Amino acid sequence: MTVRMTVVAATAVALSVALAAPALAAAPARGDHDATRKALEAAVKDGVPGVTATAKDQHGSWSATPGVGNLRTGQPRSAHDRYRVGSITKTFVSTVLLQLEAEGRLSLDDKVEKWLPGTVRGNGHDGRHITLRQLLNHTSGIFNYTSDDQFVRTYFLKDGFFEHRYDTKTPVDLVAIAMTHKPDFAPGTSWNYSNTNYVLAGMVIEKATGRPYGDEIRRRIVEPLSLHATSVPGTRVTLPKPSSRGYSKLAETATGPTYDVTELNPSLASAAGEMISDSADLNRFYSALLKGRLLPPKQLKELKTTVTAEEYPNAGYGLGLIDRKLSCGVHVWGHDGGIHGSNSVAVTTTDGRHSLAFNFNGDWSGDSEAVIEAEFCGD
Repeated sequence: MTVRMTVVAATAVALSVALAAPALAAAPARGDHDATRKALEAAVKDGVPGVTATAKDQHGSWSATPGVGNLRTGQPRSAHDRYRVGSITKTFVSTVLLQLEAEGRLSLDDKVEKWLPGTVRGNGHDGRHITLRQLLNHTSGIFNYTSDDQFVRTYFLKDGFFEHRYDTKTPVDLVAIAMTHKPDFAPGTSWNYSNTNYVLAGMVIEKATGRPYGDEIRRRIVEPLSLHATSVPGTRVTLPKPSSRGYSKLAETATGPTYDVTELNPSLASAAGEMISDSADLNRFYSALLKGRLLPPKQLKELKTTVTAEEYPNAGYGLGLIDRKLSCGVHVWGHDGGIHGSNSVAVTTTDGRHSLAFNFNGDWSGDSEAVIEAEFCGD
C-alpha cells in the first residue's frame, strides 16, 4: 500500500503502513539501477517535490536524488538527507522489545495490564486480555488514535496544524484518545493497523527498563550499528542537517496549495512514528536485523512470523516488520512510514544483502511500490 497524506485517507498519517506477503527468495543483485532511477523520476513527475534514495547490494552503494529539496530556493536533495521516517520507527521499537524478551526481562505473551496497569481500559478496551505480541502485530483490536476525528482536524488539516504544530502530546495523552472509542474487535480475532499499539509498546519498554524507549533504541541499536544520522527527537521540532524541506497539502485531497510542514513536534507520533534517519542508516539497520546481528534466532523467527491483513491480500505483517512478495517472486522485508511532509520506505532481502531506502519530501503522491519493483525486479 502506497502511503498518501491526503489526510483522512492518510490518518495513518505520520504513522502509516505499507503491506506485503510471505518470504523466501533473494533478489538478483545488479549494478545497473536504471529502472530504479526512472521510477524515482516518475515520482517527481507525479508531483513529489524531490526524492532521496540509496540502494546497497554486492556491487556497492548507489544513490539518486531527483527533484528538489526546497521549492522556494530550488536546492537539490542530498543522498545524505535526514528525514522523518514515520512508522519505520515501529521496527526499532519491536526489536528492542524482542531483545528484552531474549534477556528474560519480559515475554511477548505477557498481558499489557502486567506492565501498564489500568492504562488500556474504557469503552470495551481491556489490557488484561491483550498480549504484547498482539500490540506488535496489530491484532490487539485497540482503536487507532490517529483515526480520531478531532485529532485529524487538529493535526492533519491546515487550520489545526498551523495552530497546533508545536504542541507536546504525551504517550498517556495519545492512549487516552484511543480509549474514548470502542475497540475495533476482540483481541486476536482480526487485524487492524493501530498506532496506539506502538505508543503502548514504547511505554512498556520504559516500564521494563526504567528508561525512555528512545534511550533504549540509542543504546541497543543506534550506537552499536553506528547509525550516525538516526535519532529519536522527542519534542525537537527541527530536522538535523543535512536535510530538505517537507511539504503537505494539509487537506482531504491531493489538490490545492502546498505547505511547508518541516517543523513540527513529533511527540504526536511518539513510539509509533517519531524517528529521524537517512537512507544509508536504514539500509544498515534492516540488513543487520535480517542477518541476525540484533536478535537471537528465536526472536528473529518471532519477528518474521506474519499474520494476514485481510484488507491487503498480498500482505504479511510480522512484529513491526512487513514482508512483501514482489511480481518477480522476490521477497523483501521492511516497513513504510508516513508523517507530515515525508513518505519513506526501507526494505531488504531475506538474507540482508540487497537493501533499498528512499524518501519523498511530499506526502501526497509518488508510487513507492513502483520504486521497489524497479530496484528488485527491474531489468
